[in-house]
Amino acid sequence: MEHPTYFDVIDHRQLLHDYPLGKDFLKCRSCISAADLRSLQEKQFQSCLRRAWEIPFYQRLWSAQGIEPGDIQGLDDLPKLPTYDKSDLMKSIEEYPPLGDFHGMESFGQSPAARPPVVLHTTSGTTGEPQPLLFGPKSREIQNILMARALILQGLSYGDFVHSVLGFGTVNGGHYVREAINHYTNALLLTAGTGNETSSIKQVHLMKTFKANVLVGFADYLYKLAEVAQDEGLQHDIQIKLICAAIGGSSREALSEAWGGAAVCDFYGVGDTGFVAAEGPEQEGLHIWEDAHFIEIIDPDHHGPISDGEIGNICITALFKDDIFPNIRFNTNDLSAIESNISSVGWSLRRLRGFLGRSDDMVKLRGVNVYPTAIGSILGGEGDINGEFFCKVSRYEGRDEMTVLIESSVPSSIRPQLADKFRNLLRQEIGVDILIEIQSPGELSSFTEIDRRQKPLRLADHRLNKK
Repeated sequence: MEHPTYFDVIDHRQLLHDYPLGKDFLKCRSCISAADLRSLQEKQFQSCLRRAWEIPFYQRLWSAQGIEPGDIQGLDDLPKLPTYDKSDLMKSIEEYPPLGDFHGMESFGQSPAARPPVVLHTTSGTTGEPQPLLFGPKSREIQNILMARALILQGLSYGDFVHSVLGFGTVNGGHYVREAINHYTNALLLTAGTGNETSSIKQVHLMKTFKANVLVGFADYLYKLAEVAQDEGLQHDIQIKLICAAIGGSSREALSEAWGGAAVCDFYGVGDTGFVAAEGPEQEGLHIWEDAHFIEIIDPDHHGPISDGEIGNICITALFKDDIFPNIRFNTNDLSAIESNISSVGWSLRRLRGFLGRSDDMVKLRGVNVYPTAIGSILGGEGDINGEFFCKVSRYEGRDEMTVLIESSVPSSIRPQLADKFRNLLRQEIGVDILIEIQSPGELSSFTEIDRRQKPLRLADHRLNKK
């Protein structure tokens, strides 16, 4: 063969040895000693560091801080390196279109034949313009393994039928699910995608036809599908045992109840780095795949380290990405905290509290930090609403105001009382007055775009349009 293909440059046996699944993970990784884990991480980090110094993006980023090769000796020195976020990557793309200079493909030479095959996706564009995401065969396949690890540990087994609602356009979420399940499990997978790709009504009928028993995706849309199944009279014909979902601010209990008591397990990942953490059997936080990622929680404003238990930005160093698009101190702007208590199942891996919102979505109202995800979490346990909400922020007479639109099927005559109830609830829980408007079911879809997006929109800040 003249040029290697994607699978020609992957040694699956070696990758599964380095990043074990199932029983092998439980045997040699879930309870790994701190010393052995650190030794493994240091070895991986050195390979990533050498690779990063070959890439113009990191050369510029680090040299601007006076850092030279050799200044960073190991993970203890990691805080000396500056963080970067999506804005830095988008600036790179603007200056070096169309793919930026952070991927490292040019280091293999001018001919595409000289470099390994590269997988190209983009982000969803939820927080702005879509960003290209590029992966080499090795790091891409490790990301698939890490997703499969999570799904298997959460209960996916041979013979299950999986219905995935993660998108199958240019974004990579749905492709991860397809590759992870097809490469590393014997489950059957229907790649339904978002409601824009396969209508919600068609999805629930397909779930009945193929007897789907596992759901994968974002909790918001999976909850909407449960409503559609009920409207179609199919709620008793679809027997779901397991939901693997990015829960965010949604109610785990409400999602489980909507699907007949199915087990609901949380996970966390980002497009740039893949699967980072997932709940284990005890559901006491998300176990970080520390054999593949080094996670820091940093102050959202000053980017310095903060103590375990404090909420800050998740900062990721992907220890396995030493081929295409390395990630060293990637500030996701996603909020979480490290759980400081010991896991009840005895796993030694650190745990994230889960996705708690985005620091760049934070709205300051009369001195109080308000996050849309937190509002969704508070409202999620209430039985008078269906879980759909949307936050609007505006400036009125020199004062910032937030109005939360909430869907409910209650009669219009009692909507004022319901609005007062939620207004008082949010004031009590958040500590600031927030206006409430009650909408009929389905009316918020034009704001949230839940039928078209894998992650619905939850905030519109109209202050940004003011001169």
